[in-house]
Amino acid sequence: MKRTCLYDHHVQLEAKIVPFGGYEMPVQYTSIKDEHLAVRSTAGLFDVSHMGEFRIGGAQALSFLQDVTINDVSALEQGQAQYSAMCYSDGGIVDDILLYRRENHYFMVVNAANIEKDFEWLQSNVKGNVSLENWSDQTGLIAIQGPVSRELASSVLGLDLSKLAYYHFMEGKIYNRDVMISRTGYTGELGFELYMNPETTQKLWEDCLTAGKEVGAIPTGLGARDTLRLEMKYCLYGNDITAETNPIEAGLAWITKLDKGPFIGSKAIALVKERKPSRRLVAFEMAERSIPRPGYPINFSGQEVGVVTSGTHSPSLERGIGLGYVVREHAKVGTVLDVEIRGKAVEATIIKPPFVKDTSVMA
Repeated sequence: MKRTCLYDHHVQLEAKIVPFGGYEMPVQYTSIKDEHLAVRSTAGLFDVSHMGEFRIGGAQALSFLQDVTINDVSALEQGQAQYSAMCYSDGGIVDDILLYRRENHYFMVVNAANIEKDFEWLQSNVKGNVSLENWSDQTGLIAIQGPVSRELASSVLGLDLSKLAYYHFMEGKIYNRDVMISRTGYTGELGFELYMNPETTQKLWEDCLTAGKEVGAIPTGLGARDTLRLEMKYCLYGNDITAETNPIEAGLAWITKLDKGPFIGSKAIALVKERKPSRRLVAFEMAERSIPRPGYPINFSGQEVGVVTSGTHSPSLERGIGLGYVVREHAKVGTVLDVEIRGKAVEATIIKPPFVKDTSVMA
């Protein structure tokens, strides 16, 4: 198991440490509920240094990225970020990613558990003048998420972030070291991600904790990160999207630009879109205080029509919520289904996501 550059800081804070994506990571410091509600009301500080980062350059970097990702990279201006995914030739998802266009190269962020797999897959598809470097071990990453995150990040960094737009980033300095500040997020709230070297990350974490006390920001673990993203219907690789799922059935048609020209998986994806997917990823709320878990069957009139991929108790709504793949005929909003929980059929209703709609994300 690997450890991030902030591991010792988590131990000092008496965090509960669990294995995740090949790393020993804090799942919670106090309670998942308290940390979750802090992000929705003030702010949370996340160590996300376990994420992978690749530097992609060279004269043919753009054409390479157009081939290996499903979104239209040519639409990216310098200073912009883009949510995208990489697919296999059969349309199955390699990983979902963030892509940044920096001055002289592109910067790709991938999921921790997929770092080696993704890098090897990219290497196997390189053509022409393309440089590919794995910067994961030399990059630290702190996410500040919540309604007061702009105030907190601006204060600690000594920078004016008021004009930093959603899915944009800027370069800056902290302690006379380079830092990249982006505004994307995985919680549905206003938020910023700070990329820098590991040594700088450690000092900045401490300063964020100190400054955060004045605005009610607290350290937040992976447990709340999961409940927060699920309330927004943000996909988690390994659960909601995998090599066995395609972007259309996963609800990612909005980032799948089939009109940009051929790319790896485009033929298979176009066929699914034309014929319509046999199943769809849906969001559902439980009628009782029951918690759906991955793998639980989803039934309609006693017949299995799907399976739960993510589920939790929503701290914001105080009820069970989940995501799951359901056959297209029964995947419409308003459809009442049953989730089989330990042999008991518990009523669930498909809703239009996200579960929590009034957030600070665009503040």
